Amino acid sequence: MITEAEDFRAESASLYALLTQVSEKDYAEPTLFKGWSANRVLHHLHTWNQAASTSLSDPERFAQYFNDLQSQIQAGKRMSDIELAFCEGAEGTALLDLWQETYLSCADLFADADPKQRVKWAGPDMSARSSITARQMETWAHGQAVFDRFGVTRVDFDRIRNIAYLGVNTFGWTFAVRGQQPPGAPPTVRLNAPSGAIWEWHADSTTGLIEGAATEFSQVVTQTRNILDTSLKVEGDVASLWMASAQCFAGGPEAPPAPGARHLQMGYTSSPS
Repeated sequence: MITEAEDFRAESASLYALLTQVSEKDYAEPTLFKGWSANRVLHHLHTWNQAASTSLSDPERFAQYFNDLQSQIQAGKRMSDIELAFCEGAEGTALLDLWQETYLSCADLFADADPKQRVKWAGPDMSARSSITARQMETWAHGQAVFDRFGVTRVDFDRIRNIAYLGVNTFGWTFAVRGQQPPGAPPTVRLNAPSGAIWEWHADSTTGLIEGAATEFSQVVTQTRNILDTSLKVEGDVASLWMASAQCFAGGPEAPPAPGARHLQMGYTSSPS
């Protein structure tokens, strides 16, 4: 049984609850994440939640899906259009319901899986546990832009530890994806959990320290905030270089947002439906 599947379910439910409170028109409003709207976020999450489920339940079908996806991209089709088509053009509350149905079935499927089962993905194979953790991370990260857009400070819970752990484990990836060697061993990471617990990794490290709120650390490694927009304590050159370009997600190298570029947007008023 994979307990992280329940964390993914809860993370998705948090975003779902927010979106039930906004008007139909507000789903099209751009966020500070590359101008993505809530519709665009849900198109993306729905598509890849379904892909993750397929990679676990039907590897051959996933391979066919991914080969078709690559063919469309090579033909010049935009990912946003591919994901829109995958959702059959659904938007607003119809899309919300479609996404909810898929995240619930995805959570059910992974909850009963062998945590060590290997599954295919866009990059290297990974364990089923890692796959559903990545789904939680993406939901949390893309959800941040939606919470910001509607002026709501998200309440985090200790399930965020999965995302912080992923951030710590991708220290080397941050440099590798940029064709670089890590400048040293990972620094100590000491975080305050939402519950008040203290989480610590690499406690004996001599290359530096990152200390502060688990939420802010997770925001930095998912690139929903610039390190300068947090109160994290960062000591040492290795820690500073890592936090300047931290990236816990797959794909090519992505630059963190500029200082002040992504933040809670105040003064939201719902548009008439």
